[in-house]
Amino acid sequence: MSQNETKRKVAFPMIAHYNPAVKYLIEQGLGQIYVMQPAMTRRTMALGEKLAPDMVCTPFKTILGSMIEALEAGADTLIMTMGYCRLGYYGELAESILREQGYTFDYVNFAEYTTGRPKDYLKALKAITPHPRPPKVLKALKEALDMVQHIDDIECQYYMNCGFETEKGSFKAALNRFFKAMTSAKSRKDIDRGYRACLNAFETLPVKKPEPVLKVGLIGEYFTVMDAFSNLDLEQALADMGVEVHRWMNVSHRNLDYPGEKNLHVRIKDYCRYEMGPTSTANIWKAKKYAEDGFDGIIHVKSAGCTPEIEIMPVLRRISEDYKIPVLFLTYDTETATAGLMTRLEAFYDMIAMRRKVIL
Repeated sequence: MSQNETKRKVAFPMIAHYNPAVKYLIEQGLGQIYVMQPAMTRRTMALGEKLAPDMVCTPFKTILGSMIEALEAGADTLIMTMGYCRLGYYGELAESILREQGYTFDYVNFAEYTTGRPKDYLKALKAITPHPRPPKVLKALKEALDMVQHIDDIECQYYMNCGFETEKGSFKAALNRFFKAMTSAKSRKDIDRGYRACLNAFETLPVKKPEPVLKVGLIGEYFTVMDAFSNLDLEQALADMGVEVHRWMNVSHRNLDYPGEKNLHVRIKDYCRYEMGPTSTANIWKAKKYAEDGFDGIIHVKSAGCTPEIEIMPVLRRISEDYKIPVLFLTYDTETATAGLMTRLEAFYDMIAMRRKVIL
């Protein structure tokens, strides 16, 4: 039996554009094979919707469908980090559903190992590879996290500028080359080279940005606001209208560089006295910051039934009234269609554009 045949074929649900970083860690750090399932489509959602409980949120259904497609692509091991929003519960629920359907696979749910004790993290690694080399794993982990930050930085710059390109498709072409480089990276040099190449491309591509430019800040539920498939490519749609799009919520900001709830509560003490959920406090803080910075509008994104994000809607309305800034609330479920979204976005754009003319 060849060496490749003895290796695990590992997969992680398709979430935004972070899978190349997971692939890098699995292959370069743990020495296993990473299975990259296809990009999410309506089929992905339909697969998850068919098997998931009716009232569970859309991200769970979408990710469940992505796990099925990973198994179809040949994965024999699925990994899950903290089980989505409901911590370990969603991870266990997904595993139970898949096993009831007759799928055979190994399952590594990191929610079971996040005790803060090094020996438990080592157990998690051994669940993926029997003989992990901690120095090699830590090195690959650091490089994978650097890749995550590069991905977030490139996406931020892309959506702030792609709507003003003078050569149609030039920014998208550079972005696609970047993701291709990240997916094929096998060393830190590869990661840094691909990142610098994209930065250089963005800096040299011609843009024609009006002054002042319309700025819209996106906030919302962690998964839906980051994942272009789940929000029907909301950021690209806004950029194509000639909007400079800003989104704070990403893995780098929320997980790697997060200032902490106590610090945020000081900044939003007039609006929020207690922690309100996974991303809610940060969303209130960022909405207030967008308003203070003179943004033209805020869009709040959530999946249907997302309790923490529903609870902050009255707070966001207060911020809208206090700072006289429009807030558009968008809720996504498995039936949300592009046509209805575009109608609302076009109306919102017309409103903030007319408002800008009145202010000037």
